[in-house]
Amino acid sequence: MQADTIPTSPYQDQNPGTSGLRKKVKVFQQTGYLENFVQSIFDSLEDTQGKSLVLGGDGRYFNRVAIQIIIKMAAANGFGELIIGQGGLLSTPAASHIIRKYQAFGGLILSASHNPGGPDEDFGIKYNVSNGGPAPEKFTKDVFQRSQVIDHYKSTNIPDVDLDNLGSQEFGNLKITIIDPVTDYAELLESIFDFKLLKQSISNGYITLLFDAMSAITGPYAKRILIDTLGASPESVINAEPLEDFGGHHPDPNLAHAHELAERMFSVNAPTFGAASDGDGDRNMITGSHIFVTPSDSLAIMAANAHLIPAYKAGLSGVARSMPTSQAVDRVAKNYKIPCYETPTGWKFFGNLLDAGKITLCGEESFGTGSTHVREKDGLWAVLFWLNLIAVKRQSVADIVHEHWEKFGRDIYCRHDYEAIETPIANSIVEHLREQLPKLPKQVFGEYKVSYADEFCYEDSIDGSISSHQGIRIGFENGSRIVFRLSGTGTVGATLRIYIERFEADITKHNQEAQVALAFLIDLAEQLCEVKQRTGRTEPDVIT
Repeated sequence: MQADTIPTSPYQDQNPGTSGLRKKVKVFQQTGYLENFVQSIFDSLEDTQGKSLVLGGDGRYFNRVAIQIIIKMAAANGFGELIIGQGGLLSTPAASHIIRKYQAFGGLILSASHNPGGPDEDFGIKYNVSNGGPAPEKFTKDVFQRSQVIDHYKSTNIPDVDLDNLGSQEFGNLKITIIDPVTDYAELLESIFDFKLLKQSISNGYITLLFDAMSAITGPYAKRILIDTLGASPESVINAEPLEDFGGHHPDPNLAHAHELAERMFSVNAPTFGAASDGDGDRNMITGSHIFVTPSDSLAIMAANAHLIPAYKAGLSGVARSMPTSQAVDRVAKNYKIPCYETPTGWKFFGNLLDAGKITLCGEESFGTGSTHVREKDGLWAVLFWLNLIAVKRQSVADIVHEHWEKFGRDIYCRHDYEAIETPIANSIVEHLREQLPKLPKQVFGEYKVSYADEFCYEDSIDGSISSHQGIRIGFENGSRIVFRLSGTGTVGATLRIYIERFEADITKHNQEAQVALAFLIDLAEQLCEVKQRTGRTEPDVIT
């Protein structure tokens, strides 16, 4: 098998964001674009000779084409084994588990997560390291630097590989193994949760459920686990076939995009429990009959009740949340006298804490939760966690949420997203906020007195690395917060996310609608950042 060296020229826009490189499909289809980035990854690794690499994606448009290109490049770069999900499919948490289970050198995950798919939509690629988690910032910076000067990539002329039949085949020194994408992951979840209790609770009708796979990767996983193993009815999983364009939908599990699920869960005959996952299966939305559970509340409730789950019955070593996530889990940690860490947005920041045994559970307000079982957030894991809680506590989702608020208080919380803002305008908004920071402390706005105003900077307690410019924070003496952050997960312009939070201890005020309870802070956020004034927008694109 001959390795060919192919001349190329660098592209200047291959700087990975919080979750790898995401661009429009047509960008990836440019001559040498994907090849340059993959070769930059391989060149940034210490030694690929004879090593094993996990490969798979969420099935979006360009997934199969990209996999064949990467196979040829991996062969030319001396990898000894490729472990590939059947059909080129692997959910992100399943890929993380497979890297860990088979002690692979790393993995390439092809996904743009919750972004739309199709010929005119988004594609993405990221590298996960040997612990199963996303590559750390130092590595992604090395990849970007390499991409700026790359002048060649390596490939071979081996024929396209049959991705649809299980088994192994060899091309020279390279072994390619096509595995069932679900089996290993399903076995992992069965080792964590009480499947016997769940099966009983579903079969006797105590739990009725509806899971929306959003025509994305979790469909086959949900059918195998929820229907085939736990005995839920076939109608319990909707939009279960992964489609290259996600059926024309936006595979983002929130009330706006998972509208079919939302309509059912707020109808007269709503099931006990409803959930959705995103394009690559790492995010989750949790609902009950006539109630939506915010991701921040979900993380806190899971932490408070983790001892009821078989795998976590010994308790938690600690918890962590991303900085914009509400402080609800902090209150749980304080009550149970365990550490609570605040990190920047991006799952890679949890990896060191998990590997060091500092935390057991972690989560982000952007519909992601996870634990020590993998090094990615995990949508179906969260779904099974909630189902297990319902089965053990014999309570509805609403009762579990209200019981939690009664004990810990409620952090009333919302996020406003202004999507696809022209980058210069988005940057001007952040710069305008930065200019105000020195003058904001001790200022009073109605009943809110500013206690601090800063730009979040994180020093990793394990490796000492520093991540700066991670979001503008404005905190008030009563515990309320406003956070502004530009998101790195889109492919067009920039998304400004505004996070607003107020703590409410009074039980009689726990059922307030968030937009009403936070109205003053929402107006104050606009006063401070001027996003509507500067963009001409009249309202956010998404409110969660």
